[in-house]
Amino acid sequence: MVDYIIVGSGLAGISFADFALMNNKDIIVFNDDSQNSSKIAGGLYNPVILKRFSEVWQAQEQLQLMENFYSNLGGKIKSEVNFKIPILRKFFSVEEQNNWFAASDKPTLAPFLSTSLIFKTFEGIDSPFGYGEVLKTGYVDTALLVLEYHNFLLSKKLLRNETFDYNALVFTEDGLSYKGIDAKHIIFAEGFGMHANPFFNDLPLDGTKGELFIIKAPGLKLDVIVNTSVFILPLGHNLFKVGATYNWKDKTNLPTDEGRAELIERLKEIINCDFEIIRHYAGVRPTVSDRRPLVGTHAEHKNVHILNGLGTRGVMIGPAMAKALYDNIENHIALDKEIDITRFAKRRERKS
Repeated sequence: MVDYIIVGSGLAGISFADFALMNNKDIIVFNDDSQNSSKIAGGLYNPVILKRFSEVWQAQEQLQLMENFYSNLGGKIKSEVNFKIPILRKFFSVEEQNNWFAASDKPTLAPFLSTSLIFKTFEGIDSPFGYGEVLKTGYVDTALLVLEYHNFLLSKKLLRNETFDYNALVFTEDGLSYKGIDAKHIIFAEGFGMHANPFFNDLPLDGTKGELFIIKAPGLKLDVIVNTSVFILPLGHNLFKVGATYNWKDKTNLPTDEGRAELIERLKEIINCDFEIIRHYAGVRPTVSDRRPLVGTHAEHKNVHILNGLGTRGVMIGPAMAKALYDNIENHIALDKEIDITRFAKRRERKS
């Protein structure tokens, strides 16, 4: 009997799988590549919501856990995936500079916002009003992380590349059984694919489509991430990742002409050099209306659990949420009420 069947191997599934393995638990992971948001994600981590100048929920705790988690994981897969790099907010006016200084005076934001404006000249960008630097930032190479962790699981014979069949799940006295695999628990970490899950498809997972570019711009010289209406992340060899759009209606993984036009328009507001679009990606982020993850246990089946809704900050919040769920199952530590799916219990009762 294994301890955990884990369905889904994006950021959520990988985070839980690795916590389980670190605690010497036996796991088997199912993945069918139907959801690609983790692979194409920008991967940025940033403790500040720059649009509203507010602190990311539990930012300090998430950053500390995240750093240790990706450091350990990188050693396991023999690949560095966490890259610390400054994020600069380009200013377009004196008013934006003043708003920055006002935000940096807030006690919750002071550790993350530098009060020294940067007037460094980057080739390919005009910025007469300079930049503000966000501290404790960087990015995780999510595509590399997913690829190498899948290879790691395959090498240990812990990954099955197949679509999970909910109808084949059988509950037993000791736990549950799935196609000959007996397990104590099952974790559903399926991202937007949760809508096909009969155990949790009544939860309010909205899904927000995002589109990104990889561009080639020899005239753009950056060694930092620039973030305004879109981010520009240097990848080396004159390549840059640019994103992202937010579409709350379209739930497909297909790039669109509208998304392309929006990214081009916003990019041209920031840079003044020519660029070539090398790739155009799209994926649906698993987002929730109250901006909190979906973590917890099924009301009737006590060995059926969910880890989902990581939203736009999956690389930063994923390890913390995986640890919270693991500690809840194994050590009976209560989940924070803000992430526990029981917060939607009344809504679910009304629907039933």
